[in-house]
Amino acid sequence: MNASHATDTAAMIIINADDWGRTAAETDAALRCHAQGRITSVTAMMFMHDSQRAAALALAHGVDTGLHLNFSQPFTAIDAASPAAQAQQRVCRFINANKYAFILYNPALRRDFITSYRAQAAEFERLYGRPPTHVDGHHHKHLCGNVLLGDVIPAGARVRRSFFFWPDEKGRVNRGYRHITDRLLARKYRLTDYFFALSQCLQGDRLARVLQLARSNTVEVMTHPADHREEALLMSDGYLAQIAPLRRGTYSLL
Repeated sequence: MNASHATDTAAMIIINADDWGRTAAETDAALRCHAQGRITSVTAMMFMHDSQRAAALALAHGVDTGLHLNFSQPFTAIDAASPAAQAQQRVCRFINANKYAFILYNPALRRDFITSYRAQAAEFERLYGRPPTHVDGHHHKHLCGNVLLGDVIPAGARVRRSFFFWPDEKGRVNRGYRHITDRLLARKYRLTDYFFALSQCLQGDRLARVLQLARSNTVEVMTHPADHREEALLMSDGYLAQIAPLRRGTYSLL
């Protein structure tokens, strides 16, 4: 979906908690917020310490769950000698080599990226009994060159776009790069109109600006409820009053 073609009937805010299943603390913090109607969905990490318990909780509580695709952190709950774990280690070494590595397309790791993705997607389906509602990335590495230019995530999937910034927040080059990234994503995947981080809305009027966009566009707001500052905002009466007039949804409705 392109922001220039948004309509009031499509307007929706998705409030997604990342890192579901990475640790028990992160899972439990997100579950508290979901139970109180403060978030609408989560994205789950596979092969991590709390992945299996988190899946059971999501199924028991009806939590809309996508895949938090991990290319930057080694798996913590899988045989380190398995092909998937070995591929993940090679991908992580490349991605974490420097802050610009994710921009590059590495043909030598093409199969490793595909192996890692397929292992995580298959594990998600094993734990949840269905495909993920959508895909985003741990540390946003689903936007790396090997995903944008390779055949890693199947076409047609619902995928998180890059951050949106207003001209007074980021320079032209930064915003131009994000625009190019989103255009590449939009060729193959289904996107929201805008994407923001709640952590960047803790001060000033940014949250009000974001919520205003959600009156006439599909907007995703990412949160990490294990961060006490974010959880405090999510659980506040003021936040609940701000989102009350908005249509709240999930990627399943996109």
